[in-house]
Amino acid sequence: MILINLLPHREAARKRRRDVFNVTLGASALLGGLVAAAVFLWYQGALSAQQDTNSLLERESKKLDGQIKDIAGLEEEIAALRARQKAVEDLQSDRNLPVHLLTEIVNQLPDGIYVSKVAQADQVVTINGVAQSNERVSELLRNLANNTPWFAKPELVEIVSGTVALSQRDQRRVSNFTMKVHLVRSSEAQKSMAASAASGASAASAAASTAKK
Repeated sequence: MILINLLPHREAARKRRRDVFNVTLGASALLGGLVAAAVFLWYQGALSAQQDTNSLLERESKKLDGQIKDIAGLEEEIAALRARQKAVEDLQSDRNLPVHLLTEIVNQLPDGIYVSKVAQADQVVTINGVAQSNERVSELLRNLANNTPWFAKPELVEIVSGTVALSQRDQRRVSNFTMKVHLVRSSEAQKSMAASAASGASAASAAASTAKK
């Protein structure tokens, strides 16, 4: 028996292809939506994690700022304590400074100079006196600069020529002077003396070695 298909087979084939295309398109759209949703969720998770990390960093940064302020405050307190300690040590070591001051002035005075006044303000000593000549004043300046570790930076403030009457007939010309000198603290003077002693010992040792050769 021969069967004859009287239906429009081309239309049916076209419909099948269209149905397959629609199904494929729908599946592609669904797959694309799922991929987009997955990507969106992944980005949202990464963004949330980054925000949490940023929040943690901000909290830790604030903690560190607080610790830095505490450390700065401790350093200031330590510096203040050290300054107080140094001040106390300077006061203790400087108790004998007036004795060194008067002793060194007497030791360094050349002949022909009379000191009329000595005044101290902090570490600056002002010396007023009378000298037989300007050369005597220059000699005193050199002595204070080079011969003692207890004085530094001597400076001649003023020198005025005048006369002094030894008797009614005997009058001599003199130089009235004012000079300033820095009084060295005991700790610094002791360091200077120790360095000078070490230098002298080294020089003596070198001389002895040279003599043996």
